[in-house]
Amino acid sequence: MRKFLEANITHNTKKMSKYEWLKERGKGIGGSDASSVVGLNPYKSSVSVYLEKLNYIKNNINNIDDKTINSMLNKNTQHIEDTIYTNYKIELGNKLKDFVAKEFALKTNKKVRNINGILKNDKYPFAIANIDRAIVGEKAFLECKVSGSYFKGEWKNGVPINYKVQCYHYMAVTGATHCYVAALIGNEDLVIHKIDRDEEIIEDIMKLEKMFWEKCVLGDNIPIPDGSDDYSKVLKNLYKESKEEEIILFEKENYLNRYDDVVGLIKELDSEKKAIEQYIQSQMKEYEIAYIGDRKISWKKQSKNILDSKRLKKEHPDLAKKYMKTTTSRVFRI
Repeated sequence: MRKFLEANITHNTKKMSKYEWLKERGKGIGGSDASSVVGLNPYKSSVSVYLEKLNYIKNNINNIDDKTINSMLNKNTQHIEDTIYTNYKIELGNKLKDFVAKEFALKTNKKVRNINGILKNDKYPFAIANIDRAIVGEKAFLECKVSGSYFKGEWKNGVPINYKVQCYHYMAVTGATHCYVAALIGNEDLVIHKIDRDEEIIEDIMKLEKMFWEKCVLGDNIPIPDGSDDYSKVLKNLYKESKEEEIILFEKENYLNRYDDVVGLIKELDSEKKAIEQYIQSQMKEYEIAYIGDRKISWKKQSKNILDSKRLKKEHPDLAKKYMKTTTSRVFRI
């Protein structure tokens, strides 16, 4: 079996269709999953990863079918056969990554090469790695990123945390001593960073991944609540039916006390936010655009069409009744 550093190359990705590659990737935690699993991805929740993996491993979550899961998250859990060959954004991203790798090699005078394989390590059987490039002559790899100008600020202080976690995940699987991250931002700037191996961080990440894989995915236990919209959708779908009975929740007072504290903080911060907005508006007066440093602020008129439901009900009650729709959902109140 071919190897890259300490990792086994279990599959040759050059001989795999994208469908086969995604199915294989679904059998473990990949680098792009890692930050979600440990709660450090601002764009994807752990429960989203959980549902995706169940979709591959068991195809069930308390007898909820795939289509229901897909509609709940409305994201990347769609049937991959339906989406894989039409995702031009991914194709473009891959081509741009090739460009990033070549530019990195030119700027650093380092030689890079493709591994073209899915990497695994017996020490972490739940983990999968797909590095972008190997660095020739170093125990290292290159991770290529393509980011829009909108996310430029995220790179201001170095590599964003979700990408750092991805790199540590890859270091765990490969045994690499360091890695490089090259990012093309807004098709304008190429930034390059080096991340050194940190055993303590890697150990913490892999412990959390192992727990997630064994307890949540293989054990079919939904992850703990994380405050994400995805989690709310899952709960609403799992427990959409209710029964008119009562339950006593013991030793949960600390949650309610913290909830009250948070509600108070939100009200206080919301008032402060409004006061700042009002002050800036009072300084802008009739002007539509203002600049504070390099920040642009606008205060413009905006028109929108709305349905006057009160008037419709009054003047055309039968018509209004015809298009009235009743929806039922569980309402949570504290």
